[in-house]
Amino acid sequence: MDATPNGSTSTTGLSLKNILNGEQEPIETSEVENGQTAEGWDEESTEKPVEEGFCIECEDQPAQLLCETCSDVYCEVCFAAQHRKGSRKAHKTKPFSKVATAAKSNDVGNSQEGKGDEMIVDDVEDHVDDELEHVVTGKSQEPSNAQPAVGDKVGEWFVERSQYIPLRLTFGERKYLRLLEAALNVSEYTDKIDVLSFGQSKAKRIVAQIKELCAIMSGLLLAADYKQGQELFEDRDFQANEDFYQAIFEIGRRHKITNPDKMRTTYGKLIYLLQDSQSSEVKDLLSFTCVRPIKTVHALLEEHGALDMLRDDLVTVATKEIYSEGRSRRDIQKDIKSKERAIEVLSSRYERKGLSQESLRQCLYSIGDNHAFLRVNRDPCERMIAYLKESFHPTQAKDSKNSLAIRSGKEGARLSHDHQKQYAYVLQSLTLWREILHDMFHLWSLAEEDLLSEKIGYRLRDTGQGLNRVQASPKTSRMMHSILHKAQKSVGSWVGSSVIHMGDHNVPNALLFIDKYTQIYRILLPICNTLSQIPSLMDKPALRSYIEDDFGSAENLTREILGDFFRHGFDGSGADNFFDAGSCIDGRLTSAWNWCSMLEKKRFFPVFLLTGFVGFDGEW
Repeated sequence: MDATPNGSTSTTGLSLKNILNGEQEPIETSEVENGQTAEGWDEESTEKPVEEGFCIECEDQPAQLLCETCSDVYCEVCFAAQHRKGSRKAHKTKPFSKVATAAKSNDVGNSQEGKGDEMIVDDVEDHVDDELEHVVTGKSQEPSNAQPAVGDKVGEWFVERSQYIPLRLTFGERKYLRLLEAALNVSEYTDKIDVLSFGQSKAKRIVAQIKELCAIMSGLLLAADYKQGQELFEDRDFQANEDFYQAIFEIGRRHKITNPDKMRTTYGKLIYLLQDSQSSEVKDLLSFTCVRPIKTVHALLEEHGALDMLRDDLVTVATKEIYSEGRSRRDIQKDIKSKERAIEVLSSRYERKGLSQESLRQCLYSIGDNHAFLRVNRDPCERMIAYLKESFHPTQAKDSKNSLAIRSGKEGARLSHDHQKQYAYVLQSLTLWREILHDMFHLWSLAEEDLLSEKIGYRLRDTGQGLNRVQASPKTSRMMHSILHKAQKSVGSWVGSSVIHMGDHNVPNALLFIDKYTQIYRILLPICNTLSQIPSLMDKPALRSYIEDDFGSAENLTREILGDFFRHGFDGSGADNFFDAGSCIDGRLTSAWNWCSMLEKKRFFPVFLLTGFVGFDGEW
């Protein structure tokens, strides 16, 4: 007999002779092990079955494809991730029909296994060869949800996009924004909360700091407008002024999303304060909540039943960007007049009770702000893709000067790619950045949902860059995988790693993830501006002589700058150890920042200075 952990004996265990003979004996459900029955262990170890009709991998998205080889159903994103390379890449798929599956499961009389094909539609051919052709030829599709041009049918494009476009601040809200920024500037919230040890309990410290910030804002409001401040804070009751605090915090969040350059030192304090205020213990002590949903264009129009304004074809004229480069003053004035006229027509056409013309204009201006954001942040990616295709051949290099090949260990590179592979690697990285920035407002909305979720906690951890809040970001991660899948389909087969860091020591939480990708334009825009001004430098005799003596020609200078950036801005360098950076999704951005830090050592650095370059963190 075998002894049980609690000292008793059991006759259900196998003897040594039985084990050596390969015999097995089922364990009785009454056996006690570590204080729990075997029945209890079975319940804990048994995984919850995947709900029928959902992806077997992520378990939360409807199944779209059936892999004939694996006999499993996947959503499109998970299938692409699981069958990206190796022998799985050749697996055949068929569209998955949930309705036919349900009908088949209800058909009790049909017990033949061979009739399972009834739930399948036609085969979907494997497009591996076509995908490779995309990389070789350097083809890259435009974003699948590109903005409708003036004169086109808008359909639901503006309706869908407006769900994540915050409303532009009004004049009155901007006064409260300055009040919030002033209070956050003097607050020491993160210094007192994000510490490993402290005498007082963390919940009490959080409540004390939140009340202190609210008191500062109350005092500033009282100083700015004594009558309004006296009315609001006569009783000094924080709970009674819950709406006021929620409104001010929402104004700050909304302003930051539409203007990523603003609140660079204060937004982190604000979002961490709101994150802590969402815990149940803090809510009980505080007696009010600080968070309310962001005001969006879609929410305002939906509330008053005016979403049809976003389906009006005139909305493309009312929200279009007006460019001045290379255009006559007459044409510019003509576009301004037509835009103003379209705004007035739409605001008067859809005005109704509770929704003034001024509110409708605010909605249209907010959509225009989104277009301006895309022009500044996304368009440099498209310009760099155009430079790549114009200056370099996708499969072969004429000589070493035109080659993008890199070798690990040479000039700081950590990757080894020949010219063709590096070309594809750069193209897909820029394409991915373009897709991320195209959906940045959507990503930011999901990031705030993850950060301010009551169900997802965080751990304070030393990540090698100081103490950071490490928190899982399921919604943001899911969206990023979807964007990655779209980029992979756009450029063809993928070079390098497709790992997305989220909630680890590299990218601790969604806030830092968003902060990384809002910096892309700070890298690309100065490079694009310098390249665009090289022809004007050639108009000055002294500068023309300098460029021709050192670089041969303006074309050679442009190609040298681009070649150096495409080689060493995407070579896997920049990490503080051998295990980070590399070819992962976030490592590509790390390499680009590392190239920026080395710019002063490049021989073409004086050219950047001659075009007005003041730094990658400066104003242009």
